[in-house]
Amino acid sequence: MAELDRSDAVVVIGLGRFGGAVAESLVRLGHPVLGIDSDERLVQSFADRLTYVVAADSTDVEALRQLGVGDIGRAVVGIGTDLEASVLSVLALTELKVTEIWAKAISRRHGMILARMGANHVIYPEASMGGRVAHLITSKMIDFIEFEDGFAIAKVRAPASAVGRTLADAALRTHFGVTVVGTKTPSADFAYARPETVVSAGALLIVAGPTDKVERFAAST
Repeated sequence: MAELDRSDAVVVIGLGRFGGAVAESLVRLGHPVLGIDSDERLVQSFADRLTYVVAADSTDVEALRQLGVGDIGRAVVGIGTDLEASVLSVLALTELKVTEIWAKAISRRHGMILARMGANHVIYPEASMGGRVAHLITSKMIDFIEFEDGFAIAKVRAPASAVGRTLADAALRTHFGVTVVGTKTPSADFAYARPETVVSAGALLIVAGPTDKVERFAAST
């Protein structure tokens, strides 16, 4: 496995829809990826798409040890439907002292077990996507990301009351409690927000703040 730079590598276990998408995204971001799955046909399909990919039993500590997984600091367990394999894979990574383990969960109970087994980060992709879509359907937001601590970032159209004014004059933080991070106008590059930035007609604003305040601001646009 000489071609794998372990210092910046990520192990992705389970190359199904979620794990495969994560692995390919990591490669696009420039990270070496060791992909592991028990399905040889699936492994073969990723042979030319990941840095290194192998068919192996991810619940077998010795098999992972022989692959050098213990020398890689970050791992993602993308197994969802096979709960036993998901939990045992996280346990195996913990035994190998992998320092940062991300694991997919399909239920809160599943997530609690993963956390107890040693997962540092538990991901609920279906729930997260469901909440995001609900916000997009029921509001004027163009995009929306909510974090676990009640903080959100959204992309919204600039309110009519702000068009033609500087951000300082529009005082959106004072009126709505949100911070404008940046602006994007048609045929222009993204610009980080400054007090003197003038909001153009048709501009998109990237705003951040407490979720309820971001929602209230989006409803006003």
